[in-house]
Amino acid sequence: MPQVLEFKLPDLGEGLTEAEIVRWLVAVGDVVEIDQPVVEVETAKAMVEVPCPYGGVVTARFGEEGTELPVGAPLITVAVGSATAPADGSDAGPGEAEGSENSPRPLIGYGSDHSRPARRRRVRPVTAAVSAPVAAPAPVVAAPAPAPVAVAPAPAVAAPEVVAGPVAVISPLVRKLAKDNGLDLRALHGSGPQGLILRADVEAALAALRAPAPTPAPAPAAQGERIPLKGLRGAVAEKLSRSRREIPEATCWVDADATELMAARAAMNAVDGPKISVLALLARICTAALARYPELNSTVDLAAKEIVRLPAVHLGFAAQTERGLMVPVVRDAQTRSPESLSAEFARLTELARAGKLAPSDLTGGTFTLNNYGVFGVDGSTPIINHPEAAMLGVGRIIPKPWVHRGELAVRQVVQLSLTFDHRVCDGGTAGGFLRYVADCVENPAVLLRGL
Repeated sequence: MPQVLEFKLPDLGEGLTEAEIVRWLVAVGDVVEIDQPVVEVETAKAMVEVPCPYGGVVTARFGEEGTELPVGAPLITVAVGSATAPADGSDAGPGEAEGSENSPRPLIGYGSDHSRPARRRRVRPVTAAVSAPVAAPAPVVAAPAPAPVAVAPAPAVAAPEVVAGPVAVISPLVRKLAKDNGLDLRALHGSGPQGLILRADVEAALAALRAPAPTPAPAPAAQGERIPLKGLRGAVAEKLSRSRREIPEATCWVDADATELMAARAAMNAVDGPKISVLALLARICTAALARYPELNSTVDLAAKEIVRLPAVHLGFAAQTERGLMVPVVRDAQTRSPESLSAEFARLTELARAGKLAPSDLTGGTFTLNNYGVFGVDGSTPIINHPEAAMLGVGRIIPKPWVHRGELAVRQVVQLSLTFDHRVCDGGTAGGFLRYVADCVENPAVLLRGL
């Protein structure tokens, strides 16, 4: 007899607790092999294809495309032991196959730590508000009391006062009516002869008490398309908001003549071999500058009240994709050559645009290089990628009038901007870093001298 096994959404790492189903890769009735991807999900960090650790026939799927599931929620059920033969080609019986090939295995790329319990989200049903029963009006005591309603023929007094001594009321019915409704007769001024309190006076006072207080009209709901802040967009919103809340950032910028840098790149690419990008040259300049100014390759530990200077440069770079702006990370960028950096930038950019980046490719950055010149703009004051301490922005490189060797000339000019966490350094350090970067852009020999 086949055994039906349930495959749950695994822990995808990096502290992620939920994922959204983007696309099912199998249907009910399909035969799947061990470690075959069965669903594509979107987390707050990346698109991930989730492989199933069982082989057999899919008997059920849980959740439609667009559904958000917590880690540990069921994804599919698989009937194993009858539809597939053992993966090693042996003639073991169904029971043996189940015990070996279809026993739970670590998912490819996710590790094997199942020590943390699954976290499930409890969804509370939305119910209509039920009004509480209206209680009897509270007794009217000392002033200020509600203004009495005028009763013809005599006008009511604007501000009633509590009268000491006997109350001007004769009818026991009037007294009972006031008592049953918690109304203090001493707060009323009667409209009868010599201020006698009549039934009409009590009814008017009760009507005034029971009249609903005017409430302001509710503000009209905002019109237009509503887009949920979840997945990547929600994660970006939370991270940027946290950066602005926690980091006292400042920005400095400078224009630089990039003519010599562009000439050096052209000379490098004239030689047979992989082409080197401008971004790779700027990245190599950044790593050299961070070696001189390590304060900017750091993070702030608020709990310990310490600045932590980091030994390696894990360089993030902005990549625009159909899912939005993503920041893949080049590990140990300080050890890479311009050629190696070019290759890694190209690899990660391709994965980002295809939605194939792993969560680990998008975390752990220590410094970010943001080339917004590709959008045709010159300058920007970006928000720091929390918990990093700085970001270098690069505008477009365009011909501009420039004084070169004492004469006006047309040169290739770029604007460089540095946004930095003012807690880790002062303006002198930030200015020194930016000036060194600009010097290397204007004269690449400065970089060669420091290598």
